[in-house]
Formats: sequence, structure tokens, C-alpha cells
Amino acid sequence: MQSLPLFIPLGLCALVAVSTRPPAQESESLTIPGLDQEVEILRDRFGISHIYAQNQRDLFFAQGFSVARDRLFQLELWRRQATGTASELLGRSALQQDTGARLLRARVDMKEEMRHYHPDGEEIITSFVAGINAFIDLTKSTPDLLPPEFEWLGITPGHWTPEVVVSRHNGLYRNAGTEIRMAQRVQTSGGEAVLRQSSFQPPISSLELPEGLDPSTLPNGIMTLQRASRTQLRFRPEHIDPRFRRSGEIPPLPTATNSLPGDQPTEGSNNWVVSGSRTFSKKPIMANDPHRSQQIPSLRYWVHLVAPGWNVVGAGEPSLPGVSVGHNEFGAWGLTIFGIDQEDLYVYETNPANPDQYRYLGQWEDMRILHEDIAIKDEPPETVTLKYTRHGPVLYEDPQNNRAYSLRAAWLEVGGAPYLASLRMDQARTWEEFREACRFSHTPSENMVWADVEGNIGWQSVGIAPIRRNWYGLMPVPGDGRYEWDGFLPIRELPHVLNPEEGFFATANEFNLPDGYPHRLGYSWSSPFRVRRIQEVLATSRKFTVLDNMQLQHDELSLPARGMIPLLEGCAFTDPRAARAAELLLAWDYVMAQESAAAAIFSDWRGRVSAAVGRLQPGGGRVSASDLIGLLAAPDGRFGVAPVAGRDRVLTESLVQSVDSLTGIFGEDISSWHHGDVRQHHIRLRHPLARLVDEDLAALLNPPPKPRGGTGNTVNQTGSGQNQTSGASFRIIADTANWDHSVGTNNPGQSGNYESPHYSDLYELWGAGKYFPVLYSRDKVESATENRTLLRSRR
Repeated sequence: MQSLPLFIPLGLCALVAVSTRPPAQESESLTIPGLDQEVEILRDRFGISHIYAQNQRDLFFAQGFSVARDRLFQLELWRRQATGTASELLGRSALQQDTGARLLRARVDMKEEMRHYHPDGEEIITSFVAGINAFIDLTKSTPDLLPPEFEWLGITPGHWTPEVVVSRHNGLYRNAGTEIRMAQRVQTSGGEAVLRQSSFQPPISSLELPEGLDPSTLPNGIMTLQRASRTQLRFRPEHIDPRFRRSGEIPPLPTATNSLPGDQPTEGSNNWVVSGSRTFSKKPIMANDPHRSQQIPSLRYWVHLVAPGWNVVGAGEPSLPGVSVGHNEFGAWGLTIFGIDQEDLYVYETNPANPDQYRYLGQWEDMRILHEDIAIKDEPPETVTLKYTRHGPVLYEDPQNNRAYSLRAAWLEVGGAPYLASLRMDQARTWEEFREACRFSHTPSENMVWADVEGNIGWQSVGIAPIRRNWYGLMPVPGDGRYEWDGFLPIRELPHVLNPEEGFFATANEFNLPDGYPHRLGYSWSSPFRVRRIQEVLATSRKFTVLDNMQLQHDELSLPARGMIPLLEGCAFTDPRAARAAELLLAWDYVMAQESAAAAIFSDWRGRVSAAVGRLQPGGGRVSASDLIGLLAAPDGRFGVAPVAGRDRVLTESLVQSVDSLTGIFGEDISSWHHGDVRQHHIRLRHPLARLVDEDLAALLNPPPKPRGGTGNTVNQTGSGQNQTSGASFRIIADTANWDHSVGTNNPGQSGNYESPHYSDLYELWGAGKYFPVLYSRDKVESATENRTLLRSRR
């Protein structure tokens, strides 16, 4: 792979691809109906489109056109998920998924909805949609432009509408799914025991079941439609044209670990801003690596948008106009998830004489009922009934017990489309304009950080936050009128800071509400280890460069290891292999490097210790990583009458078990074990059709697996399982001193078409911890352009 002309500072050359040779250029001219004026698209050698338009409408039309050209099959799958039309493609197996998608559709006034995201939101969104549809129309006259997946499946792409863009199907929300489990735990173990095990932040004084709630009567299927609506499309062999279908045995479906875990705080992200007082350039730096599903094509799509009033570069989800994370001429911004609880599950008593009525304030109230026809492949359409209470969609009905269950979701309010309010951020010129733009960012709830050319750094948490006056939102509540939201907290009242005296600010999904913060937002947060490590590094006295921030984004020092390993001092081992393992651990630097034998041992051992300590909890249960460290450092009666001896027994027995298990995987020679072995900790990207098509095609669709370092608690967050299914595919480090010195990653590439050179060309860079330059000035873009497209208006 050729690399960029040598304008990157020499200190970055080891981690950024550079070259002195200009790329060969290709040029094309397309006449596209729908444009007002000519638009120029310069694609650089890393696959990023730099779009230069003469007006706003054409700019977003061209963005839609460019996205469709690169990601049309991905867009088609998302369109079907968003509109509840997967059954047209997959048959009856997707009926539940389609029903859930339609039930949970945001039924809002579209003009009001689009204007929420930007004063010109209607023009921007409709132009973006028109650009997608223009490319789809072009494929009708030029079928060779269609990605091959359409031929394999025997389908054609459908047109987009603004409703697809503002769909909520791909968002991260919380916490209705955990409310049922919480209520069952409280019933089984008691509120005091659950409080001890859960470590809610901020602390909760008591945890009692809502009056009238009996968790033992909660059916198992309450969340089925909600989960189905957020599940990736699942293909079977019969969906593939026989000409391309794999012969012989079809590999089993992989576990659906890449589904969006909307209730889980574990899919984390990192961001930080460093002021000029702590940088070598004396100007701020912004770094962000949001962690979402590792998939092919990539979840994120880079783009550079230039027109009067617009000059923004960065990335977002391909289905959205604008840039979610990036920079303009004035400042840079990034995001991580901030733990606002935006959902509640309501339980209703229904009328035995009329199940379409539920009791509210002592009266029977009618549900709103809709009927929709769902087209099913090779079958007649099926009519589904969708019901709604005053609180939201009815997820489940239990007529035998006269009960119904509905979801109240803040993301179904106007403005709930994930990330779309970043359109306002794309044009922010100052901290105050950025904060004002944040006021419209409802979902997901996020930690937004900002760094600007004037030297300011700041943090603003955002998200639509329900006000619950008389309950915590942790368990289902009766829908009889006693538990109501009292509006939403103004976003400007959410925590924020400008120019902190430390000279930096970092977030990593941890509990970060200021002391004494008066509002109830949420109680489930990620472990603090990533942010503590970031703060530890940033608090040193050295002056930071872009290179330092690149290294920090890939930092793999494990704070849990640093807390646990010293406890092995003095432990006695009768098993010589376990004694050797303990020696390795005690001499280790706590870095979860790919090649480290100690890291392989610790990863397995920590999991076994956690499970063993969990079994000691009242009623059993999971122990968070942070609680585990505390319990091991100060063991109590849960470990027996001699707590220290009991703790040491857990540590030693778990280590013996780990060594036995790892010996079976790697062999007897401990020094040859590697944490990043593809049998132990790796990444394996899977195209959604690869297991079904011819093996030669599949080999082209799936890049080879790569060994990975890190864990779920290191800054380089690679998960705690064998296969890294989430983490930082996209990264950005923005240098306000010189925007052309900014760098980024995208795994595995910009294109979703395996025949494109940009399908997986960034995979090797990403796997090696390297970056590409994020080009901004026109001359630097020109120097790296490999394809020049002129879109002409047809009048």
C-alpha cells in the first residue's frame, strides 16, 4: 500500500504511513439528476471522499451519493432493519424482527423531527436521501455498479426516505432489559444484598420492589420484540443464488456477539482533551476512540464536507448526513457513552372484559391500535397488530393474567435519532456554540469533549434525561399513574467543565457525576480502570504530542493486574507449573501485550478468580472488576473464618485451574504461550454472507484473523473474550495546532465492496496500531488524491 507524501512530523513516521511518491490519479465525470451545480469528489488513497460543493444542498446530496457508492449493501440491510421489511428478503424467520421494528418506530412529525437536528435539517436530510437514491437509480442503468451481494441474493436495492435516516434501530440505549433481572434479584436475595453486590453510583439508600409488582409473574418473553428489532439480519443457505452458494456443509452461525447490547455499559469508549499547557505545540489535542461493534463493513464512514458554511472532516455512521466525530476549522469534538437511564418498563392491569384497555388512575383507558401489513418472501402478507399505551409501545401481553407490558423510551421523543444532532456541532465555532449544539443531542447519552484553536478544552455531557421524582428507574413499575416522568432535564444542566485546572479532561464511560450533583440520571457505569490509566498518563509532567496520544490510545497496561498480582506474594503452590506461572506474573510489567505469556495467564486467571468470588456472594452473582479488586485487597467473612487464608486459597486454586486449561491449549512450555494467540485473544471479522457463499468468495470477504493484545479494561479495549467483537475500529487524534497533522483509523476499510481496493486496505494498519493522516487543507488533499469525480447537474 502506497502512503502519503512526507509532510507528517518525523516523530510520527513509525506510526503513520508516509511516502514521497504522489499517487496515480483517475478521473471521471458523471451527470446526475438532482444537483444544482457541479460537485467535486476527491478520493484519497485511504478511501476517504473529500467533497467540494458550491452549496449546502448539493453537499449533502453528494455525501449520500458517495456513501451509497461505497456502502450500498450495508445501507440496504440497515434500510430493511429500520423499516421492518426484512421479511421481504428473509421470509417468515424475520417476521418477529419486522414486527418489533414497526412497533418501536418513532411516530413523530417528520418536519419537526428533521428541524430538531439542524435549522436546515429538512433540506440536509432530504438532500442526503436524494443522493443515495440517485446512486441507486444509476445502478438500474448500469447494473455493474451494484455490489455483488445483490446478485448473490437475487435482490435490488430499495429507495430511501427521511424516515430511514431518523430511525432509532442502531442506537445505544438503557436500561429496560436489565430492570426485569434486577426485580428478580431483589425478590430472591433482598434489596440489601443486591445493593451490596451492585455498587450503584451514586449510592442508593434502599432498594425495594414497587408496590404491586410481583417479579415471579413476569413472563420470559417481555423483551423479545425489542431485542428482535435490534438484531442483525440472519441469512440462510436458501437465500443465496445456487450459482454462488457454498457446496457441502455450511459453517454454523457465529454467536450474535455483535448485536447492539443496548443495556450493557461494557461496550465502552475513550476520549480526552489536552490543553496547550501540556502539549509540545502549545495548542490543544483531542483524542477519541469510540468502541462499538467490530464488523465488516466498518460501522463508521470517514468523509470531508466542504461548502459555504461547512468544512468538516471526520466519521459517523454511513446512514447519517454530516460528521459525528471530527473537526472543522475552529474545533474538534469526540464522544463516549454517558450513563443516562432513558427507558422504563411499565406493567399494566388489563381489563378482563376487554384486553385492549388498561387501568390508569382508577379508570380503564383504551390502547391505541394500529394494523400493518408485512410482506413475506414467497408467502402472502401478514397483518400485525401494534398496540400503544400512553407510555409507549406494548411489548408483550399476558391475557391469562390480565397483564400487559410497555416501554417508555426517551429516544422515541422528537430528536431521538442517534448522533444526528452532530449536524449542529459540525458548524460550531466556539465553546459556547458547541454547548448550544449539544443541547439538541438527545441520544445516545454521551460525554462530548471539545478542543479549539483558541486554546479552550471542555466537557459537556448530553442526552435526554427523564426526571423521576419518586423512583430510581431500576425495576419495572406499575403503569397505573403512580410512576410518571416529570419532563426532561435541560441538557445545559447536565455536568460540564471548561478549561479544567489539571490541563486535561478524559472520559471512559465511568461514573463521573460531580460530588453533590442533584439530579438522578442513572446508576450503571463502566469500571473506572480505563479512565484512571488515561488520567495517570496525562497527569505526568511531559509535554504531549500527537505521537504520545497515539501510544496512549493503544496503551495495554492493566490496572486490575496491578491490583491483583501482588496478592500472590507469599502464596504457596504444590503444583510446580502453577508456581512457575506465579513467578512469571510477579515479574511481569502488567502490560497485556500480544506476545506476553504472563498476560495470557492473567487473562484466564482473573476470570476464574472473579467467578469463584461471585459464588461466595449471597445468592451468587457476577462481581464487577472494580469490586473484585476491593474484595481481594480487604477480604471479609465471605472467604471464611480466616478471610486472608480463604482469599489465598481462591487465588492459588484458580491459578492451578488456569495453568491446566492453558496447557491444554498451548502445550507444556509456558514461555511459548501468547496472550494474542489466535486461539486465545484475536479478532476475526465476518462478512454477513461469507459462511454461505462459495469458499473462494468467502476467502475474499473475510480478512484473516489477527492476534490482539489488551483486554476489556485496558485503554486499548479489546474485550475479555477470545474474539474481539467490539472496540475501537475508528480512532481520531485531532491537532488544533495544524489540522493536517491529525490522524485516524478505520477497520477494515472505507468500502463495503470486496472488489474495491479500499475494502480492507486499512486492516493491516489498524492491526499494527498505526494510523493514516486525516487530510484537511486542499493542497494536502490534492497531493494524496487517487480518484477525482466530477458530478455534473442535468438540467
